[in-house]
Amino acid sequence: MSRTLDSLPGELLHDIVSHFDQADFTQSLVSLSKAIPRSPVPTYLLFEKIRLTRGEQVFQLYRRLRHAPVDAARVREFSFESWNADADIFVNLMALLPSLTSLKVYIGPSFAPEHLEEIFQRPREQLRFLSMRFRPYVQRATYYQFLKGAYFDSTLLALSSWPEPALPVLSIVQDPLDPSIAPTNFAQPLVFFRLDPLSTLAISPMADDLKHFRLRIPARQIARHLHSALHSLPALGFLDLSTSNVMGHDVAGILGHLKDLQTLVLDGCPIVSQRIDVQLDAGDPFIQWAELGEAMALAGVARATEREKKLRAWTEAYYAQEIATEAASTSKKVRRGRRGLATATISLRAPSPERALQPSRDIPKGRIPKRGQKIRVLPPAPTLCSLATSFPGALDAETYEAVKDEFERGWAIGVARLQAIRHRHLTSWRNGVSRVLHFADKGSEEWDEEDEYGEEGLVGLVEVKEEGAFMLNVAGDGQAQGAARAGYACPLLCLAGPKRDAAHREGCGHQVGWDIYKDDI
Repeated sequence: MSRTLDSLPGELLHDIVSHFDQADFTQSLVSLSKAIPRSPVPTYLLFEKIRLTRGEQVFQLYRRLRHAPVDAARVREFSFESWNADADIFVNLMALLPSLTSLKVYIGPSFAPEHLEEIFQRPREQLRFLSMRFRPYVQRATYYQFLKGAYFDSTLLALSSWPEPALPVLSIVQDPLDPSIAPTNFAQPLVFFRLDPLSTLAISPMADDLKHFRLRIPARQIARHLHSALHSLPALGFLDLSTSNVMGHDVAGILGHLKDLQTLVLDGCPIVSQRIDVQLDAGDPFIQWAELGEAMALAGVARATEREKKLRAWTEAYYAQEIATEAASTSKKVRRGRRGLATATISLRAPSPERALQPSRDIPKGRIPKRGQKIRVLPPAPTLCSLATSFPGALDAETYEAVKDEFERGWAIGVARLQAIRHRHLTSWRNGVSRVLHFADKGSEEWDEEDEYGEEGLVGLVEVKEEGAFMLNVAGDGQAQGAARAGYACPLLCLAGPKRDAAHREGCGHQVGWDIYKDDI
């Protein structure tokens, strides 16, 4: 007796359905259910992954799930990819989906900040992937947003208020304004007005486990807001700031503070001069790439120098305060009486500014440096593995190789300088000239102390006790010792830009981003 699809058990049908192409999964499953309507086709899988591409589908789905809480609870991955929608109905639909692990949404001009506030006011504990793409541009001039102050800064604050770290992948993208999208002859609405909420987001509980972050705000200077506060984005390994106003010195700041960052994508960012003709006239067209490579290799040096300056200023202020306190306690009490007639009761001088630095006297005694002690901070070695950006001009194979050579040359110079600095610290440490400390690792006792005291005294620094700590050991090569490390490689450099059909380097940051976010933007 021949068996047909009608007679197959539900378990086998489930296995067959699991092999459907994801691009045509919904249509294939619906067609199968119509072909064998009396068979146990697992149609409930239709609700696990939902992708809407038209605005009217929002209401249709809302109407279907409004009285079907079991089906609504099955939705795990939801993607809305349309710029036209009734935002109020969309908010109501989101309220029906409590079990989302992945959310991708296009936010067009019909959305107001209040809509996203309502969606994210309560933490979504199961959410592991969140992608928001903004395109607020309008076809006719309207200044309602500017007059009302309707900006999406509150969305960042809402995410920052989530109490538990639960979101490893986050994407916040504003599409650049293009004449093909909307007119450019009047002021278009802004997505974010103030950038301070980015600093709040970077140190929020949600950021503790954030590993992949794509943040694109065209032409805005956002880099410093991502690392201005202590312990910002401590687990971040992938960062995409394309189209933003990120310059060369911003790159050094990012690498110096985000210690676990391995992949950096900066398409359309002015990290080098965009005037190729000027560089050609100077006779050395790609020297800026060498300077960039050197600055990136020395990012840890800049961070260590910054910490040393703070430590010296704190130590001076601490002991000056101590001397002033002792002098005040031992001075004689001034007798009361009539003042001399020549004593002025007012002063025409401007009041002297108060001391900006007020050292805390509550930190543990072991974190207070001794007076006159020379202290150095060991600069960390670089961890970046890939830099992906776009070349400001025509790029052919010959140009790429020339840029790559300059970038690697600059990186090698930076690594050599880094090793020389670490070796000088080693010599001073051996001779007892200076005390050397390094930055605390995430999760250590010294790291946790920074949350309470900040960078007061020696808080957040750990004593170097072994000579091996001075040896330059990059990218986890335990056999390497300083510059003797054979084949030390600088980060993989890709200049192909965001288009998939360009000549990308294998395993470059662009490809990493495509794999993470499953899109081509």
